[in-house]
Amino acid sequence: MKYTTEMIINVPLIEFIEKLDNPENMKHWQKGLIDYDHVYGTPGEIGSKMKLSYKMGKREMELIETITFNDLPHALHATYDTKGMHNIQENFFEEIDKNQTKWTSKNEFIPTSFMLRMMTLLMPNAFKKQTKKYLTDFKNFAEKGTSVAKS
Repeated sequence: MKYTTEMIINVPLIEFIEKLDNPENMKHWQKGLIDYDHVYGTPGEIGSKMKLSYKMGKREMELIETITFNDLPHALHATYDTKGMHNIQENFFEEIDKNQTKWTSKNEFIPTSFMLRMMTLLMPNAFKKQTKKYLTDFKNFAEKGTSVAKS
């Protein structure tokens, strides 16, 4: 399953990247994130890995993020692996003007289990909705300082 999500964030590109590229900020726009840990390589460099731990309702989930391409401030690509799913994410950042940045997120979800294959076929909008939510929550954090950490 492949799809693209776009969002205009009303902050300059450099400020956008400073907020996005700081792992301490992830808790402010990734609801459910409870911990992150660098597990391999130099953070942000190609091949580096980070373990992300989430709690969504009663469900806990761990993802391994692997940086596959880094051309900040213009692009950052990564893969995310968890039990039953491989996600390829290509993020592009474009300066619209001195106060606006366009974030384009191209996602491909490759299920590796039967159950998640069924989810991608029967509920593709759930994945798209989650991506849109993360981009919207980042927009609110970057523009207004609104955090999802306490909600």
